Amino acid sequence: MSGFLFVVPPLVGHINPTVGVAAELTARGHRVAWASADPGLVRRLAGDEAVVFPCAGPVLTGEDGVRPAELRGPEALKFLWERFLVPLAEAMAPGVRAAIGEFGPDVVVADQQAFAGGLVAERLRVPWATSSTTSAEFTFADALTGMPKVADWLNTLLHDLRGHIGDPSGTADPRFSPHLVLAFSTPELVGPGAGAGAGDRIRWVGPSMATRPTSADFPWTWLDPARATVLVTLGTANTDVGARFLAECRDALRRRADRVQAVIVDPANVLGANGDLDDLNDMGEKDDKDDKDVLIRSSVPQLPLLERVDAVVCHAGHNTVCEALWHGVPLVVAPIRDDQPVVAGQVVDAGAGIRVRFGRVTAPKLGAAIDAVLHEPGYRAAAERIRTAFRAAGGARAAATHLEELAGATPSKEAP
Repeated sequence: MSGFLFVVPPLVGHINPTVGVAAELTARGHRVAWASADPGLVRRLAGDEAVVFPCAGPVLTGEDGVRPAELRGPEALKFLWERFLVPLAEAMAPGVRAAIGEFGPDVVVADQQAFAGGLVAERLRVPWATSSTTSAEFTFADALTGMPKVADWLNTLLHDLRGHIGDPSGTADPRFSPHLVLAFSTPELVGPGAGAGAGDRIRWVGPSMATRPTSADFPWTWLDPARATVLVTLGTANTDVGARFLAECRDALRRRADRVQAVIVDPANVLGANGDLDDLNDMGEKDDKDDKDVLIRSSVPQLPLLERVDAVVCHAGHNTVCEALWHGVPLVVAPIRDDQPVVAGQVVDAGAGIRVRFGRVTAPKLGAAIDAVLHEPGYRAAAERIRTAFRAAGGARAAATHLEELAGATPSKEAP
């Protein structure tokens, strides 16, 4: 029996892929624990029984951590690193060190954006693996060879961070473990040659799919099997900027009500605020009894629903894209920020979807894109090709096996 400590940022999309891996390791008899700045979020996603060591750290959502919605491109990257990722690592480091001391893991599994995991493990000479929950990081790292100023800026940040919380004599990039990088995708989506800079330590395991606790109540009988179903979602971190886009989606889909019905996820009730308040039920959601064409819900059981939909309109978040393609569902992607433009490019290059402009797309253009992915067979064929590759990669089972091999191949630890 080995022990595995997952170090994760307080972000749903970075915790979800590790939940299935942790469950698989537990089923094989191993000890599993977590270190996080948001233990409540981990338990909500991984189950109330999850062992979580609390860490300090900023949270990207909430009044004190909201990123200005207008930030894009280099300014958004600068904000993400300097205002969130680096402070998060510095704040989490004492908690990670305490968790390693108390739990005694054989392997630390550090999220690619939870730098404290890799740096503290390196300092304590504990073997560590990277959990790469977005494949965009590989593309970005490879692209740095053509952006020397950005590369220098990033290297300086990481060097200073290592001096504060890691081993000053260490050399590993905390985004890419020298032992093992678990990539929750496959080259069929990411593209050939991606991640070349990380070498042969990358293991393409595909999406990690697992049953998730959910409180979402969904009216399954509302779905009309005679019409195509489209799911519209912007994930959990983009509700502050989604009002206009969701309204355009609603309008585009209502114009196709004779052949399409839609489920729109609206956790912040931005559509209600845009003039539909009279149509909301006591739960603050569109009443499916009154609207047989568009169902607006604050949350949905996404994985079961994806088994029943024909297309997805989304922000190109890595989790949502991979979950849709796991089910062979083509996409319309409207990236907003961070890794989303890269992931959207992967979808388009793979032939599995169409990209539209989040801030400017209109209902007619959205409708044309939705019609294309629903009716032009090439998009579904590409989505099904990726589905086949994803399922063959092994997912959580393959990731767990690689972690077991790392735990078994390492010598006993010695504290410095």
